[in-house]
Amino acid sequence: MTSATTDMTDEPLDVIAVGSHPDDVEVACGGTLAKLAASGYRVGIVDLTDGEPTPFSDGPEARMKEAQAAADVLGVAERIQLDLPNRRLFDCFEHRVELAKVFRRYRPRIVIGFGDKTPMASPDHFQSMLITDAAVFYSRLSKWDAYFDGLPVHKIERQLYFRLAIEPMTLAGNPYHFLIDISETLDQKIASMQCYHSQFAHKHAMDDRIRAAAVMTGSIAGIAAAEVFAAARPFAAGDLFSAVGL
Repeated sequence: MTSATTDMTDEPLDVIAVGSHPDDVEVACGGTLAKLAASGYRVGIVDLTDGEPTPFSDGPEARMKEAQAAADVLGVAERIQLDLPNRRLFDCFEHRVELAKVFRRYRPRIVIGFGDKTPMASPDHFQSMLITDAAVFYSRLSKWDAYFDGLPVHKIERQLYFRLAIEPMTLAGNPYHFLIDISETLDQKIASMQCYHSQFAHKHAMDDRIRAAAVMTGSIAGIAAAEVFAAARPFAAGDLFSAVGL
């Protein structure tokens, strides 16, 4: 587990996934991250908060151990804890800057984060989306060095949105959805979630629900299991056959 105060020489990450709490990213896109890591990409996870307090946890230190164990299962290179306030996470200038510093430090090509509200679940999720959107923009802004500890500007090439596996399959109002085949990494995703004993051990059939969601998502494309994403802006493929999975 890495703090946000590492120096400017950190090895770049290819992709960073941002969650409000430890376990958000695993539920949303753990299969995709495991697949990227197995293909040799350097993957990072940013948890904006430590997720504590929660009813069945022994506290932040125990939750951090669970988070690092989950990252190890997925093959994640860096897990970064920003230690912003859980349950009181709000989109504000200071929080935007802290995340933008991470982007400038690790220089990802792709950033993935929340894409919508999660009704009847934590409002931190939507605030996380707003913070991530702003930090992607702040990361590339020049003539603002004083706010970013002298870290160089960095333009992120693609921003994607995830949705939690137990939320609706599509993000309302976004036409740019696509699926990633996680048939080979679904078990890794489930195993990473099982590291969070404090969050899921008491929830009946949570593993089955996550597996069923991945299978249902994959079924619409004729594959065994998938995770769905939406692009913040459309992008083009250079090869038709690759674009359609052939």
